[in-house]
Amino acid sequence: MHNIEMEKQKTISKEISVSGIGLHTGNVTNLTLRPASVDSGIKFIRTDLPDRPVIPALCENVLGVIRGTTIGIRENIVVYTIEHLLASLCGLGIDNIEILLDNNEPPVFDGSAYPFVELLTKAGIVEQDKPKNYLVIDKPIKYTAIDKNNPVEICAYPSDELKIDYQIVYEHPLVSTQQIEMIITPENFIKEISHSRTFCFDYEIEALKSRGLAKGGGLENTLVIGIDKIHNKEKLRYPDEFVRHKLLDLLGDIYLLGRPLKAHIIAKRSGHRHNINFVKLMKKEMFLDMVNREISTEEIKNIIPHREPFLMIDRVIITEPEKSATGYKHLTGDEDFFRGHFPGNPIMPGVLIIEALAQTACVLFLSRPDLKNMLAYFMSIENTKFRKPVFPGDTLELKINVLRAREKTGKVRGEAYVSGNLVCESEFMFILVEKQKK
Repeated sequence: MHNIEMEKQKTISKEISVSGIGLHTGNVTNLTLRPASVDSGIKFIRTDLPDRPVIPALCENVLGVIRGTTIGIRENIVVYTIEHLLASLCGLGIDNIEILLDNNEPPVFDGSAYPFVELLTKAGIVEQDKPKNYLVIDKPIKYTAIDKNNPVEICAYPSDELKIDYQIVYEHPLVSTQQIEMIITPENFIKEISHSRTFCFDYEIEALKSRGLAKGGGLENTLVIGIDKIHNKEKLRYPDEFVRHKLLDLLGDIYLLGRPLKAHIIAKRSGHRHNINFVKLMKKEMFLDMVNREISTEEIKNIIPHREPFLMIDRVIITEPEKSATGYKHLTGDEDFFRGHFPGNPIMPGVLIIEALAQTACVLFLSRPDLKNMLAYFMSIENTKFRKPVFPGDTLELKINVLRAREKTGKVRGEAYVSGNLVCESEFMFILVEKQKK
């Protein structure tokens, strides 16, 4: 996979708010959409919780997929049923936005995405001064599974646009087999997809209620299908409204890639669980291209802010994305610190070996596209031991292994070697913070 530069990133021009009831929780939520800076992505912010925790809209933050997609960073810091809002952002091409909620579920409105489209359009959609960071696949990616004895398949093929071919198959005369093929543009999304409503069968309602779901559901926001009729007074908005809504859900789940996508996707019988598995598979395939990826000095300078004489690494090899990396630093003897540490007997200061390890860890994490606007700060250094001195002419081999990684913090173990001999080891914690806007 690789990036291409095309049209500009987008956000909204002003803050806008709305209130409503959540589909599954039945909770009333005040939701505010707020403009965000380039490369910041889509972030949910729980304003009702201490410290206003931020939940990036990424597939690795998915905590649940039962009758909707739930993201969170811990069990009690979650947002339920995000797919309709995310589908609207995807369909309208909005890259960067902050979504503030004072409860745990966005409003369901009429069960479609169109109320979000209206809200975003009213706020105004504006271009930003940076190209979109597209994800473009250059090889087929296939996901298959069996669900209730039925085959599920989602495939992505190279394309210069986002195109979705979706098929549903139900053993029910009012639904049966439906198929739709659509190029996803803002115009097509608004007209052909956004009005489609969520649906269920009437025999499912009691089971959903018993599981604590659908507390906010009703005929005003859900199409309810009976044996031989649809219970809603309002007629279907499209003859094939059911498959259109499944496509809508898939769009919302796909946007958890964290980047806009160019691909031709063919899906059959998929639901949220399979959608998310497919998105994670795509992301894994993307990271496979980064295994043993070598990052040069100039690339390092685009990832971390350090510069000579405090840039302590020459190159980094990502041995496993987000888990391990090896950095290298050749010491010529001309480095400033050798002149004063110590005259006549130069050795590299131990704290600078730690710094070289830390910079390698920074490159490992901040080389991720979604973290490009972040900085890493030390929080603690522990279990540090210096085994042997490091002299001019030595080449440091700096091995980093991630012990723990969370949303904004992490802990790594670093080991520095010279000619295969361990010279230093340490564990350190860091925190990721956003770069200050200039």
